[in-house]
Amino acid sequence: MAFESLSERISAAFKNLRSKGRLTERDIRDAMREIRMALLEADVNYKVARDFIKTVSDKAVGSDVLESLTPGQQVIKIVNEELIALMGGTNAKISMASRPPTVVMLVGLQGAGKTTNGAKLAGYFKRQGKRPLMAACDVYRPAAIQQLKIAAGTFDIPVYEEGQGDPVKIAQNAIEHARRHGNDIVLIDTAGRLHVDEALMEELCRIRDTVHPNEILFFANAMTGQDAVTAAGEFNDQIGIDGVYMTQMDSDARGGAALSIRAVTGKPIKFIGTGEKISDPNSIELFHPERMASRILGMGDMLTLIEKAQAEFDEKKAEELERKMRESKLDLNDYLDQLHQMKKMGSVQDMLGMIPGIKASQLKDVKVDDRQFLRMEAIITSMTPKERENPELINFSRKKRIAAGCGQKVEDVNRLLKQFDMIQQMSKQMAKGGMPSFGPGGMPKMKRTKTRRGGGNGKYKLPF
Repeated sequence: MAFESLSERISAAFKNLRSKGRLTERDIRDAMREIRMALLEADVNYKVARDFIKTVSDKAVGSDVLESLTPGQQVIKIVNEELIALMGGTNAKISMASRPPTVVMLVGLQGAGKTTNGAKLAGYFKRQGKRPLMAACDVYRPAAIQQLKIAAGTFDIPVYEEGQGDPVKIAQNAIEHARRHGNDIVLIDTAGRLHVDEALMEELCRIRDTVHPNEILFFANAMTGQDAVTAAGEFNDQIGIDGVYMTQMDSDARGGAALSIRAVTGKPIKFIGTGEKISDPNSIELFHPERMASRILGMGDMLTLIEKAQAEFDEKKAEELERKMRESKLDLNDYLDQLHQMKKMGSVQDMLGMIPGIKASQLKDVKVDDRQFLRMEAIITSMTPKERENPELINFSRKKRIAAGCGQKVEDVNRLLKQFDMIQQMSKQMAKGGMPSFGPGGMPKMKRTKTRRGGGNGKYKLPF
């Protein structure tokens, strides 16, 4: 995940501050030097890093901090506040038209993921109750229109296209089409280039001046670092952008672009894209500066985790599950439902990283294999309905049949049944008012797995 290295370096600097009962100006200066180096190594713009450190230092050497009983915490609080301010302060939303359709112009260089993430954005609006239409105005790149149709088709979103025509006229006609067919938001997928050039900017300006979009959204790839910041600045100077959509934020990018782009362009990041699976609703997130700052400082991001859970929350199923847990009547069908819910929320590794108190460095040795869910699903779906409802019926011969049916081993079936038995025991405990054993951050304790030869493989598995 982006910011992992930055988070570790800043956490190390804070650890030195926390270990001191009183702070001197030299202590703060040393910590700021560490943080400045961490920012520069994360590919944060030099001027942005310099101004950030100066602002934090000026506030941190005040008497109210140095004379505080908890000066280390005060400095952390200042860094947190300045990080939030650096990234824009609050979440910025798309400007909606007073009379539909709202027109959003998608711009950016080739390779930024504009078409794919534009479709994700359309899917996001559809989940908000909107009726989006995508306009295919990239008439130059081979198969660009077909790519857009496939991506938008994932969400059953219509695409307006006229083939290799005039992009300006296509954009105009798409908006008229939206008015006639009740589409309340139009996303115009414009052409990109490998670099900023005069012909591209002239075409984008013509589209802008003709259709007067409510929003011009620039797509920046986090992997390209300061090149993305430079491109954003040029697009802003020549056509004027209203916000930024940062793609590939779950990559091993150093994250500097996300910290620099607001300060350089004056425009906020509005969305971030993660994950390769376009249909995953969790692969697009509203950008919240305060939550991102919390992640960078190793404080977790419970609000995003809760929102992901709520997005997949089925109230009726939850009530039924609660009733079964109270009555100790859980079966493997319930277990399968919960596996499906967890899969929809995304990577378990990423979810663990959002829990306050669990730092990136602590997760280095905790590699949760998400393929476990697929194997567990395969085992359960190889059982008969009667076996799922009554796991106690599964004897050795049935285990052999189940294992053969899903391509797993009998030991894997035994492991799943043992894990399910643990869940049943936990539910019985909770029904009686007791609590199961939990590890750091409130998660059920994880156990290290072993290879079939008996040695540890450094991986962990969840006890459910």
